[in-house]
Amino acid sequence: MRFAHSAQLRAAYPDLFAGVVQATGITATADVGERTAGYLALARQRLAGGTESTFAEIQAWRRAYTAMGLRPTQYRCAAEALLRRLRLDGELPRLHPLVDLCNAVSAAYAIPVAVLDLDRVDGDLTVRLAHGDEEYVTFAGDTEHPDPGEVTYADAAGRAHARRWVNRQSGLSAVRAETSSVLIVAEALHADAEPAVTRLVAALVTDLTAGWGPPVASAVLTSAAPQFTVRAATAPGQAVTP
Repeated sequence: MRFAHSAQLRAAYPDLFAGVVQATGITATADVGERTAGYLALARQRLAGGTESTFAEIQAWRRAYTAMGLRPTQYRCAAEALLRRLRLDGELPRLHPLVDLCNAVSAAYAIPVAVLDLDRVDGDLTVRLAHGDEEYVTFAGDTEHPDPGEVTYADAAGRAHARRWVNRQSGLSAVRAETSSVLIVAEALHADAEPAVTRLVAALVTDLTAGWGPPVASAVLTSAAPQFTVRAATAPGQAVTP
């Protein structure tokens, strides 16, 4: 299986950088509460200096959504939605240790982070413009179809694992109690996206190692190196492959 952004999408968004981490041995019993709390504290500290809409990372996604013909205040990128909820409610909902951790990382870095159950992805996964016939399953179990030209994560079976790029993830590949193998993807478009994504990936590798064991592999994808190949499952304790 390969993960990549389409050439058409990369041509439209040349400043795109993506971090990818593959991990196995995920359980719902890991204790990463202290690490999650630390990231949320960083996010709150940053929010104390201004609302999320002023962050360069969020403004870049707002410009992208405007370019896609979407109202950025109607369809917020996942990181903006998390930061807004944290600012208004003071906390984020608890769902699963890995999801909670990645949501906190997303808030701290103001970068959208998706976590996909690899056992529910069929074949190659490409971030591309939708044809309109892909099937997207909501968290309520309803089936939708992305609009033609909408950016989605599409697998080889024609399943859409996201709506409006980084706005809403599919319930089909969402992490659940029995999830054991995941692909974590972070995407950024702002001016300092490459070093920020690089730091985010390194932080996730450290966090995953502490909570579940070393990830299988990680990478930062660029226009020069746009593809990530998912490795076969490795034995516990095997070192990360760059």
